[in-house]
Amino acid sequence: MADTKRDYYEVLGVDKNADEATIKKAYRNLAKKYHPDMNPGDKEAEIKFKEANEAYAVLSDAEKKARYDQFGHAGVDPNMGGDQGFGGFGGFGSQGFGGFDFGDIFDMFGMGGQRSSSRRNGPMRGEDLGTRLTISFEEAAFGCKKEISFAKIEKCGDCGGSGAAKGTSAETCPKCGGTGQIRVSQRTALGMFQTTRVCDECGGSGKKIKNPCPSCRGQGQKRVNKKIDVTIPAGIDDGSRMSVRGQGNDGKNGGPSGDLIITVNVRPHPIFERDGYDLFCEIPITFTEATLGATITVPTLEGNTSFDIPEGTQTGTVFTIRNKGIQVINSKAKGDLNFRVTIEVPKGLDSKQKELLRQFGESCGKKNYTKKEKFFSKLFK
Repeated sequence: MADTKRDYYEVLGVDKNADEATIKKAYRNLAKKYHPDMNPGDKEAEIKFKEANEAYAVLSDAEKKARYDQFGHAGVDPNMGGDQGFGGFGGFGSQGFGGFDFGDIFDMFGMGGQRSSSRRNGPMRGEDLGTRLTISFEEAAFGCKKEISFAKIEKCGDCGGSGAAKGTSAETCPKCGGTGQIRVSQRTALGMFQTTRVCDECGGSGKKIKNPCPSCRGQGQKRVNKKIDVTIPAGIDDGSRMSVRGQGNDGKNGGPSGDLIITVNVRPHPIFERDGYDLFCEIPITFTEATLGATITVPTLEGNTSFDIPEGTQTGTVFTIRNKGIQVINSKAKGDLNFRVTIEVPKGLDSKQKELLRQFGESCGKKNYTKKEKFFSKLFK
């Protein structure tokens, strides 16, 4: 198996005469490039990361490096008897790979105690909040102003967000020294490892509050109920989302507040349906109006208007009135109003009306019912 391994100098990309600092620098670059946290799910990167670790574990140790230079992989392969105690890269002390502290790797990725603590204690943006607002069809079409009620996390006004009672301040955590993390040594099958974890004394904040603020109970923030006025733009549609900047939860350590995301629900209209910025509705007309033509009343969101139906209008015919639809958001343009006419057949006729209608039907020739004639001509061809 040893013969199939790549040369360790080739793995790290250094010369055989490279000094300790050059070898360490080369390893750091490769460890950072191929670390699994930087390449999630990348099997090739994982293999190269392990390969670099193996090479560095040998070349960073003067005794192992000497055996490798003399005997090659056989000199450091435990299966070949060349390295008692190497044990599959065993012999790792608290310094990890051949004197290279794991803390150096953690620091590369911001996982070291001091760097992680800096991030936790630095400015943090507050979380976004979500709420829903239901408005009428007309309010969505023309725009409106609404009052929104919601709960949010806000910086405590009594302690200024410090969490400490007035006249006092937070103190440095004695257990972690303000880093927010503590180092723990653990013996494993691979040797002794040093890892870091969140300080259980301060919860990772690096600070201890002896006299908590009674208003926020030492949290520095508290939940409050808020009311704000928001402007709903004309033309907004059902399911649209609006963002109100800075009205989400307050940030921590001086960080900015999150946003309030409002999802708008629009109640349906009893007559109109919406398609983008166009409106659609159905209007019933009488048999006489459809036959002779007529001026009918058409409803719009701005009031009723008149429209001339031509003579001989068929049921299902769609007509359009320009610029009577929904206003385009942030524009003066508008969609159209489309309406389809349906002919209402009269019911409950008396005998006289029925007789007159029969006479009317008999008086009409085939030329008055061209669709019917075409239908049956196709059927009996």
